[in-house]
Amino acid sequence: MPIHFANIEACVFDAYGTLFDVHSAVARYESRIGARADAVSNLWRLKQLQYTWLRSLMGKHVPFWQLTGDALDYALDAHNISDQSLRDDLMSAYMELDAYPEVRDTLSRLKDAGLKTAILSNGSPEMLESGAASAGIADLLDENLSVEEVGIYKPDPRVYQLAVDRLGVAKERISFQSSNAWDAVGAATFGFRVAWINRFGQGRERLTDDPDVELKTLDELLPIVGA
Repeated sequence: MPIHFANIEACVFDAYGTLFDVHSAVARYESRIGARADAVSNLWRLKQLQYTWLRSLMGKHVPFWQLTGDALDYALDAHNISDQSLRDDLMSAYMELDAYPEVRDTLSRLKDAGLKTAILSNGSPEMLESGAASAGIADLLDENLSVEEVGIYKPDPRVYQLAVDRLGVAKERISFQSSNAWDAVGAATFGFRVAWINRFGQGRERLTDDPDVELKTLDELLPIVGA
């Protein structure tokens, strides 16, 4: 039987990997990196995530922009790449990542259905604003919510509470979408209805609460929330 989320009033989205292709920055400069491009991109993303968790545990928060640069430096060093111009270009590209093909149409249809929409992300406010503008989706979002408002990264429940407070919608009436398995679990544990957008064929986490549904792309969400 098809899954349906009843009484949803808002759809909230993780940004990186869910709306924006985190590997599109390196892809733009693949010719300058060569055969190591995929490895650099994957390590950059891995260290970026690891640093969010480690800094949260250590109580040493820094904005996501700085953390992203630290993760890139680690990845470049690991592959013996010393090119300041390339580093600068990669960081600039991260401010204007490509959106996945179905993102704009999906958001448009959700808005047409009368649902509130928002980003809820680890990203710094300026990163989220730039990313939404460059992807052409800023007009389809009611809020760009950043962890900087609470000073700790996902999956701390204070981050998810931001969506409840800022949108004025009860958590059980919010559908949350993330491509990150750990983020989907965190949101489910908080009490959102959760669609895990498993773009990358990840394995299911062995943690607490499971997401309600696993999808491949965002447009599969539309019938689930009645849009």
